[in-house]
Order: sequence, then structure tokens, then C-alpha cells
Amino acid sequence: MQAASFLPYNAPKLTASESQSRALALEEALASRRSVRSFSDKPVAREVIDSLIRTASSAPSGAHKQPWTFCAISDADLKQQIRTAAEKEEYENYHGRMSEAWLEDLAPFGTDWNKPFLTIAPWLIVVFKRAFEITPDGEKAKNYYVNESVGLACGFLLTAIHQAGLVSLTHTPSPMNFLHKLLERPANERPFLLIPVGYPADDAQVPQLQRKPLSEVAVFY
Repeated sequence: MQAASFLPYNAPKLTASESQSRALALEEALASRRSVRSFSDKPVAREVIDSLIRTASSAPSGAHKQPWTFCAISDADLKQQIRTAAEKEEYENYHGRMSEAWLEDLAPFGTDWNKPFLTIAPWLIVVFKRAFEITPDGEKAKNYYVNESVGLACGFLLTAIHQAGLVSLTHTPSPMNFLHKLLERPANERPFLLIPVGYPADDAQVPQLQRKPLSEVAVFY
């Protein structure tokens, strides 16, 4: 195997004060990020979605395999098909699949099996993880740390969406196999996350949430 070529890494030369200022600015910006379920149908340019996906695809991955595919959907008919299939699965979830404890945890948020945002939002981004690669001769090639890598890419994507002044929702209709079928994805791909992307509706509301303080999420040694 040919060794990777290396280039000098030109890290930004920041003072300690500048580093702290940047860190605090990003903390403040992302603290206002929220999952939104009430979308506007206001269009979002394809060029913006292109940029968001390029940012997501800059995430680190095991052995730089980049084991992800981002399917960006604006076609109204296809969005309707996705909504119909997702609501079918969600209806089953809310009427028997979910445990009582799960339903109780969801109750304060007022969610149910109806998912109108799947047709109202101008874009749906369906993230697929590539469980393995298929070589030109039809053999399987291994990918590494697939879930971790794709999870990191999704984090980059959500951050980019927020920084672009848009909103999103991490939607996981379970099971999600219908996405594989509707989008005609190859056998090595598995649906990972469904993310509506767009602008919030004028009357959009989000729950009042209290995030855990640093003392509850971090341990310093």
C-alpha cells in the first residue's frame, strides 16, 4: 500500500486570549441551536445545501474512509412518499412499539406520529452510513468506526445548518429501512438519520429546556 503524502499543517496563530474569545463565541452561537418541528416552506438554495454537505464531509473518519452518503431531497413527490412511510412507522411506534416509560418521557414535548415537517421543509437530508465499500471487482472492503465517523459528520452538519441561519430536526423514524428502498440506495448503505432543513415557521415554538451544567457533563483530572 502506498504511503500517504503529508503537507505542513498551517494552524491559525492565535493568542490565548483570541482562542478563548473564539471558543466563547462558538459556545454562545451553538447554545441557541434548537431542534425545530415547525418549518417554513421558504426555499433554500441548492448552493447552500451543497456547502452544508461539504462541511459535514470534512469530519474525521476511521482511516479516512468517509463512510457516509448524504441524500438531499427537495422533490415534493418523494418527500410525500417519505412522509407517508415515516408516519406509518411512527403510528406503530406510538401505538404499541414504544414503552410506557418512553411515551412518558416524550409527553412534555407534545410529539405524536404526525410529521408534517417532512413535506413542509424545503429540504430533507437523509444520512446513510456505508457499512462497507464495494470494490470495482465486487469484493467487500472494510470501513472502520462507521457509527462514530457518521455521528461526527452529522454533528458537523447540524453545526453548519445552524451557522447558516437555518434550522433542523434529527428525526429517526424507526425502523428506517423504507428510506433505503425509496431512495434506491446500494446494499452497503444503511439509513442513519433523517434531517429536515429550512427556515423556521413564523410561529415556531420550541420547548423550554435546561441543559446540564458543565459540572454534570465533564470531569477534569
